[in-house]
Amino acid sequence: MNPAVLELGAIGASLALFFGAYALLLSLTKPRHIHPAPPSQDLSEEPPAVASLLGTGWQVTEDAAEATLLDLGARGYLEFRQPDNDPYHTTVHLTGSVPAGLNAYERRIYQRVKDLAMDGVVPLTAMTFRDEKAAKSWWKALRREVIADSRARGLSRRRFGPAIVVLLVAVAAVAAAGITYGFGHWAFRTPDKRGDDLEATIGAAVISFAWLSTVAGRYNGERDTAAGRQAASRWMGVRDWLRGHEAFADLPPSAVGLWDRYLAYGAALGATRTASAVIDMGMGDRTRVWSTFGGTWHRVRVRYPSSGRYGETAPKLVFRGVLLGVIGYFIARYGHVVVDIAMQIDAVSASAFAPFAGLTSALITVAGAVLLLNGCYTVVRTITDLTAPKTVTGQVLWIALWRTQTSSSDDSPPQPITYYLAVDDGTSDRTVAWALPLALAGGCATGDTIQMTVRPWSRRVMAVNVVERGTAHGPQPEVPTDNLVLAAINRHPHGGSAAPAAALARNVTLLQADEVASALHWPSPVTAKPTLGPGGMVEFTAPEGPVLMLLTAHGFLGSMAWRAASQGTPLPGIGEAAFARTGAAVARVGDSTVQVALLPAAAGREAALPGLLKLAVERLVA
Repeated sequence: MNPAVLELGAIGASLALFFGAYALLLSLTKPRHIHPAPPSQDLSEEPPAVASLLGTGWQVTEDAAEATLLDLGARGYLEFRQPDNDPYHTTVHLTGSVPAGLNAYERRIYQRVKDLAMDGVVPLTAMTFRDEKAAKSWWKALRREVIADSRARGLSRRRFGPAIVVLLVAVAAVAAAGITYGFGHWAFRTPDKRGDDLEATIGAAVISFAWLSTVAGRYNGERDTAAGRQAASRWMGVRDWLRGHEAFADLPPSAVGLWDRYLAYGAALGATRTASAVIDMGMGDRTRVWSTFGGTWHRVRVRYPSSGRYGETAPKLVFRGVLLGVIGYFIARYGHVVVDIAMQIDAVSASAFAPFAGLTSALITVAGAVLLLNGCYTVVRTITDLTAPKTVTGQVLWIALWRTQTSSSDDSPPQPITYYLAVDDGTSDRTVAWALPLALAGGCATGDTIQMTVRPWSRRVMAVNVVERGTAHGPQPEVPTDNLVLAAINRHPHGGSAAPAAALARNVTLLQADEVASALHWPSPVTAKPTLGPGGMVEFTAPEGPVLMLLTAHGFLGSMAWRAASQGTPLPGIGEAAFARTGAAVARVGDSTVQVALLPAAAGREAALPGLLKLAVERLVA
């Protein structure tokens, strides 16, 4: 056997052994498929961020941060206020409550709000990081903290635990021995004048073992545990229950004041599209985008290619294929001649390269053949693309700039030539973005349902027709000024819905400003301001600041609000049932839930809440 073949074979086989074992263990330690438990509204003890990790296949996504932010609002440390029809105008307020018992990632998110707040207020959309490095560092730390909490609860573990790492290190030792043999065989077969072949061989052993051991110990994510699988199954049941109620998905962040922790867990489990769309903690991910195509809300994972055949024109691909084929042919046909000529030079024939001349000729021939086949394949696939275009119908998820070209003028900025077009065609929850030429870029917008003619292999769009204009993405200025979800919240169980404006007007009459001022013994005038938040919301404000919030909800969301808030000290004689807890009081009447909650300026005046709640309930049923 040619010694060069033996040496390269030993090194190649050793690397194949290690990375084959690595790939096998990756496959064996993949988190198992979880079967959801029956739909349930019962919340478990895990925080929303951990529930998000369990519900997304043991991955920490941006949902964990969004859910934790909402959970801080549900627990009274933050307050979300939506002043008008647009949830993007929501502001986050520090309530003045001193956080107690927060874990590491909850403290991190609370501190983020505190750092950005001016006079205790920060616009929700200002939570986005402006520095990419800062965002990555913050996210990396948050991710570690969520994973640490999950592990402490016994719900997840390293994908490659200590036993697997030890096994891989042992395989790395065997592979390093093979690499050392191949290198040492070559070194002693072709000694140099320095006489350091032994040292070089030892160095190869140390370096190869250190490199492979580092790969073996690299973090590869989390995997399931028995307890984690049970918890994940329960949370998937909660997710299915929440998704079964379309109105819940429309709730904005300001709804957390009424729905307590349900909204936070909904965000954690991907069941809240409006709240998730509004909150961006600097981890906005265009690779996970909401879609309504097919009639239900779901998330689609999008891959954005950046090179190769993707987005190229047919002439350019044909030229590339022909060029590769020609170059490959000449390399395969005449590459060995270059080696033969080189071997006729005394310095080359006497060098360490000489034993590898035959192997080098073979490798050059193989490389040329690969280029030739690649070129032929490119030409054939491009011709197929041209002769068999495909029609795709789906919803536009994302449009973003892809490629630009530099203008001939030095003063002119680069000009766009191609855009990414991510489309959900309903065939899978994963897709690859298409290439949209500049000439077609203005023909559609995010949320539109389109029919397009495409070349599937190159992912290039040839024509776009809008089937239906989208209305679900972003704020809609033409929508009436009632709350975005008022109609959903005031739906009657048999399908009818009350007029939103009438429902809002009725809420205003449940309590009068002077009654609130009198009950709170407030020294200055109080005014009532209908707030276009979830359900019927009326904020009572004094010159010193907001003092009271009156909230009502009906139907399914009323039931959910009651379940979230019905705890504390019973209040007999108010509605069908009523409870008081720190800073709030809630009552149930039929399918309606009424809640009065103190705002920061009136903290500590809980004694007034039962009387105000009773008055509001009596007027509601009158």
